[in-house]
Amino acid sequence: MSREYTLQRAPHASTINIDYAAELNEQQLAAVTAPPGPLLVIAGAGSGKTRTLTYRVAYLLENGIDPRNILLLTFTNKAARQMLDRVANLLPVDASGLWGGTFHSIGNRMLRRH
Repeated sequence: MSREYTLQRAPHASTINIDYAAELNEQQLAAVTAPPGPLLVIAGAGSGKTRTLTYRVAYLLENGIDPRNILLLTFTNKAARQMLDRVANLLPVDASGLWGGTFHSIGNRMLRRH
């Protein structure tokens, strides 16, 4: 049983205009500008993981990915709130369809919906 998905450009994506090369280091930029698809960021404390992921969201939205097709996961409630707050502060567009939270909270949300 296979499903076919088609990504469509979001109508508001053109309003994002971030100079990623000026804002990020070389490794962060490589992660942010990687081709669309799943991305796992593993690094030590204070290395810029949250910054990288928030800029990745902006990059994906700028390139037409619908916020409903983006899932941000982390381990703690504090980190999840911080990640979603940073995304909201970085973007001049509405990304309310974006899913983000802890692994447990997202799993719970999925089970309750389905």
